[in-house]
Amino acid sequence: MTELLTVVGIGADGWSGLSPNAQRAITGAEVLMGSPRQLDLVPDGADTVRVPWPSPLVPALPGLLAEHESRRVCVLASGDPMFHGIGVTLVNLVGPERVRVIAHPSSASLACARLGWALHETPVVSVVNRPVEVVGPELADDRRILVLSRDRETPAALAALLRENGYGASELTVLEQLGGERERVVRGTADGWDHPPADPLNIVAIRCVQDPAAPRRTRVPGLPDEAYESDGQLTKQEVRALTLAALAPAPGELLWDVGGGAGSIGIEWMRADATCRAVSFERDPDRAARIATNARRLGVPGLEIRGAAPDALADAPTPDAIFLGGGVTAPGVFETCWDRLPHGGRIVVNAVTAESEVLLLRWHGLRGGALRKFQVYRGAPLGGFTAWRPQLPVAQWIATKKESSL
Repeated sequence: MTELLTVVGIGADGWSGLSPNAQRAITGAEVLMGSPRQLDLVPDGADTVRVPWPSPLVPALPGLLAEHESRRVCVLASGDPMFHGIGVTLVNLVGPERVRVIAHPSSASLACARLGWALHETPVVSVVNRPVEVVGPELADDRRILVLSRDRETPAALAALLRENGYGASELTVLEQLGGERERVVRGTADGWDHPPADPLNIVAIRCVQDPAAPRRTRVPGLPDEAYESDGQLTKQEVRALTLAALAPAPGELLWDVGGGAGSIGIEWMRADATCRAVSFERDPDRAARIATNARRLGVPGLEIRGAAPDALADAPTPDAIFLGGGVTAPGVFETCWDRLPHGGRIVVNAVTAESEVLLLRWHGLRGGALRKFQVYRGAPLGGFTAWRPQLPVAQWIATKKESSL
């Protein structure tokens, strides 16, 4: 593009709610793009070409922009274009130097203004293009959350999610058409939610109330074993917490969970931060299906699941960290993992058999890093008394790939 691309945020109050600067950007455009609803909010321009968004939108954007190259293009966006909006997509596509953004108050800002909530203290989760399960990791007793809705059915889906996770007493407030003439507020609890579908333009505010009997599922690694469906191939809670601490997830990082089992390491890696990503490699189809079920129920439906290592590793995206918990003794798995690990990447390997422990010692000798071994004892009834029942001991190797170890 040779012309500057202008993105104007517009609210439910339409033309009258825009600043003079925003209005001039729209009336001065040769091409005006946006959803049919947004285009209907602004007056017609005699010489302006109006382009409704196609579906799907994102794959069509490069062609649309190329078609109107060298013309003054203005794009309409809902609220703040850089807040879960088209502005972010356009900046990523053409670069920030080619985009001018004129923002409008976001739906989150307007919702907090109506509710008296502090915007900077209120997490916002978008389910516009994601399943409602992504709200799950944000739930905590007495916490306030805003959810950007996909459609008019979202409030009911959120109420069901809250009930299923032990938050049935939570208060929901649905704010429709914020800032417009048809603004409306609907309130209720998840347990008693029986309202008809909302206006398509809505945002949902949740004040979480946890059932005292509901399990605690925070973002801190080490969820109860009972949180997972498993056939026994599960990294147990205590070892899982130590393993995640060794992997040390950071925002935006990608994990390979090789030998996924029940998927617990990849799932809790992704729960650590909303931007963390993971790929789970699992050869058994039943376990792969179980991983998908666990991931969705525990709020990370974006967990990617692939087939058996080492073959499935070949075209996987480059990881920041690798956990090798299954298939330690399988030929070629470790070597492929190490080769694909970039400089500065971390690897953590757990071993519970004598054969796999021998390999850990050999790899440590070749690549360096740290070794540790631990065994967990759990209290269990023994007659009328309590005895300590030992779990299998786990040997663990932790290494960071350095230039000298390439």
